[in-house]
Amino acid sequence: MIREARRRVDQTIDMIVLALWKTIEEFIFEVGAIMTFGYESLRSFFYKPYRFTEFIQQMEFIGNKSIFIVVLTGTFTGMALSFQVYLGFKLVNATSLTGPIVAMGITRELGPVLTGLIVAARAGGAMAANLGSMRVSEQIDALEVMGVNPQEYLVGPRLWASILSLPLLTGIFDFVAMVGSYFLCIRVLEMDEAIFWDKTALWLKPAHINEGLIKAAVFGAVFSLICTYRGFTTKGGARGVGDATNRGVVLSMVMIIILDFFLMNIIEIYYKVFP
Repeated sequence: MIREARRRVDQTIDMIVLALWKTIEEFIFEVGAIMTFGYESLRSFFYKPYRFTEFIQQMEFIGNKSIFIVVLTGTFTGMALSFQVYLGFKLVNATSLTGPIVAMGITRELGPVLTGLIVAARAGGAMAANLGSMRVSEQIDALEVMGVNPQEYLVGPRLWASILSLPLLTGIFDFVAMVGSYFLCIRVLEMDEAIFWDKTALWLKPAHINEGLIKAAVFGAVFSLICTYRGFTTKGGARGVGDATNRGVVLSMVMIIILDFFLMNIIEIYYKVFP
């Protein structure tokens, strides 16, 4: 009985280890495939025939059509963060620091992260669904038959448009968030306006703004790459399109949050080495 129990335990452990190893192996393989897919798509954009028309259309779809939701989210994020920071500093009689703390928190962290999450959910899902529908309806195969590189025509413009649009949207988010913070702190909480802007200008550095914009560009590359890859490799008809869209958006949002931590440390180290 004891030997039989030990044998079953050993078999269970072996199955768990094998399943874990298989998962890791599949993840590494998929990361490699996504990186190769992204490299080929980004590089193909600079070869003739140039796809500037598609690039401008994607800039309009990703950037221009996301402005309203970014402005709305940024305004209320700035007000909510300001109120919570104000309540915390009020306990130690340091409410004059509300402005700079909110400004650094928005520009370095919340601005790029929330903008990335918003655009990944809105534009990334649309990318995956659009490319997935084209794949299952054999439109991508038709492009290949006609001698058109589908990655050059469909993927490259989307990737570059996302990389360039996200920093611009992040800048808008930062601006409207500070406007919301100003409205709450000055007009509602009746803080001193001169102190608010003086402390903010004293503490907020260009490096803080640059950090957020760099993160935004990386997040744009990440969500667009993941979503276009999921859509481009869709299988299984309409159900496969839904699965690809869901997995693409979820994985994009998770990767944005994870990468934010590592980028924060990498940029911090860079500024220490090259002040």
